[in-house]
Amino acid sequence: MLRVRHQVGGGSEVLFAEEAEVPEAGAGELLIRVEAVGVTLPTVRKVRELREGSEPVSLGGEVAGTVVATGPGITGVTGFTPGERVTGLCFADAYAEYAVLSTAMTSRIPAGVGAVEAVALVRSGLVARGVHEAARAEPGESVLVTAAASAVGTLALQYAKAGGAGRVVAAVSSADKADFVRGLGADEVVLYGDADWGGPYDVILDGVGGDLLGPAVRALATGGRLVAFSSGGGTVEAYELLLRGASLIGFQIRAIATGKPALYERWLRELWQLHAAGTLRTAVHEEIPLAEAARAHALIEERRNLGKVVLVP
Repeated sequence: MLRVRHQVGGGSEVLFAEEAEVPEAGAGELLIRVEAVGVTLPTVRKVRELREGSEPVSLGGEVAGTVVATGPGITGVTGFTPGERVTGLCFADAYAEYAVLSTAMTSRIPAGVGAVEAVALVRSGLVARGVHEAARAEPGESVLVTAAASAVGTLALQYAKAGGAGRVVAAVSSADKADFVRGLGADEVVLYGDADWGGPYDVILDGVGGDLLGPAVRALATGGRLVAFSSGGGTVEAYELLLRGASLIGFQIRAIATGKPALYERWLRELWQLHAAGTLRTAVHEEIPLAEAARAHALIEERRNLGKVVLVP
């Protein structure tokens, strides 16, 4: 099978394609024939953090495809069987023609939904759902979403609208994204470099992190909640939170999937229902051949994507 991996060496960073053996599903796992791979920001950042001389590393991501084999003890226990179409989060060797998924991070794709649409919806939609839950967002409150043109951001905007937010504001890196995010429900648009983000806000959902955490905290209203869900790190001055009586909350969907599986399943059912009803629309920037994974990473690194970037084997 074709597989894409990453290596640092010779003064350059390389995503390279190679032939590899088809993996085998272990206990609690499924082997799928991959039809689409969703590129995630954490994976892109992981690549950039590697050092000179690093061994080739596997790349994680969201995948969708067809089950071709099940690991020991799967059939008859979870109901997953060969031939079913599924999607899930793969933490190793997702950039490949075949991938292994843990059943805890896998869900069935409803009839009539394509693989590309599934990888654009499921993980990003669950994160968007989760950050709104973590923020305890109430109808009528003001909500600011950073990285609003990203896969998660586009769905977070729509969740805020569907939840009855009084004002939904999108924060983006450049003005050329304004029409795009307005089309997904944003009432207003601000740029990261603006001196005034138009606050204060009751809720801020931050998918960027790093240097943006400071201005995000300063844009909170009294009693406001900032939910940080990016892999970008960053620090916050405790005094800024104390000054506003505000809260900083961290969120990670993997913690919900593994620690609260019943809640994860309920959110997943709700997600498909909202999608079927047209309340949540996916946005796919481009479908890119698997062998051109470097181009997909560049789109995200340069903040040029509008929605999900998808690799297609």
